Amino acid sequence: MAYGVVNADKMTTSDGVSSSGLYGFKNRILNGQMVIDQRNAGASVTPANGASIYTLDRWSFYVSQASKLTTQQSSTAPTGFVNSLLVTSSSAYSVLTGDDFELRQFIEGYNTADLGFGTAGASTVTLSFWVRSSLTGTFGGAIRNSANDRSYVFSYTISSANTWEQKTVTIAGDTSGTWLTTNGRGMAVIFSLGAGSTFLKAAGSWGAGEYAGVTGQTNLVGTNGATFYITGVQLEKGSTATSFDYRPYGTELALCQRYYMKFYPGAYGPLGIGVATSTTAVSTIIQLPVTFRTKPTGITLAGEAFNATSGSPTGITYDQATVNAIMPYVNGTGFTSGNVVSIRGGGAGTTTLSIDGGEL
Repeated sequence: MAYGVVNADKMTTSDGVSSSGLYGFKNRILNGQMVIDQRNAGASVTPANGASIYTLDRWSFYVSQASKLTTQQSSTAPTGFVNSLLVTSSSAYSVLTGDDFELRQFIEGYNTADLGFGTAGASTVTLSFWVRSSLTGTFGGAIRNSANDRSYVFSYTISSANTWEQKTVTIAGDTSGTWLTTNGRGMAVIFSLGAGSTFLKAAGSWGAGEYAGVTGQTNLVGTNGATFYITGVQLEKGSTATSFDYRPYGTELALCQRYYMKFYPGAYGPLGIGVATSTTAVSTIIQLPVTFRTKPTGITLAGEAFNATSGSPTGITYDQATVNAIMPYVNGTGFTSGNVVSIRGGGAGTTTLSIDGGEL
């Protein structure tokens, strides 16, 4: 009996049709096609300095100076995609030595463990993406570990203004340093939007230190009104960029909900169920649709006040949580102690409940 090798990335059916990218989860990036935006629903965000500010799901910003850029989901996209992430410079800022403006995604260690970074058998990886900018020139980015003491800086060139271009970067795996293989930050994929010399180095090799971009790069924040779009971001094992890993929308949403989720119960839609502990409080449980990366640390209620099957809820207070459920107290009046109470969305259907704390 003869045995062969199956190419799982390309398959030809009996009628002669060839398709690529038939298996999922080769892409270590989540929401690489920029379709999930639970927090902001397309609204513009201005990142504050010195913090991880999340925009589209799984994508965050670190900026050393506030009010230098805005970001939001965009419908401008290359063929084969519907959305992109748009960054717009808010001023003509002269970048200082210690400045750093990063768009980044932290990848959970469980999802990079097989790459073997930090060992002699570290795998080569390939980063590919579609990019468009009003500026041309050399741009930079980096792959970095959680301790920020191992960095690989890469460069790419945008040749034509306001034109979608696909870029590919192949990176030999790092055989040094510490790379987490748990639910912590396995690695960061960074696109530099501006950086001072402290965070710049030559491209093409691993180095000890915290770097974000390439020496001599174009800084988006240096030009008022400059735009930068990105989508189709894929990080995969191997030295070749393959077709983009399109996952079903529901699958991509569930993957993002491991880190953050927002409920939209609609008019009288169920949120949770509990028992009244007094006439003014109900101890509830809300089952999470997916397992969180870590225990949630907070919930936020917005929109219309919600309802209950008895009594009048007026607010919600975070209490306890597991990775599978939150147990908030619902405050209000008119509850009957010991009665089971169902908590549901407000009648106009504008209630939203955000669950946070799982981000890397």
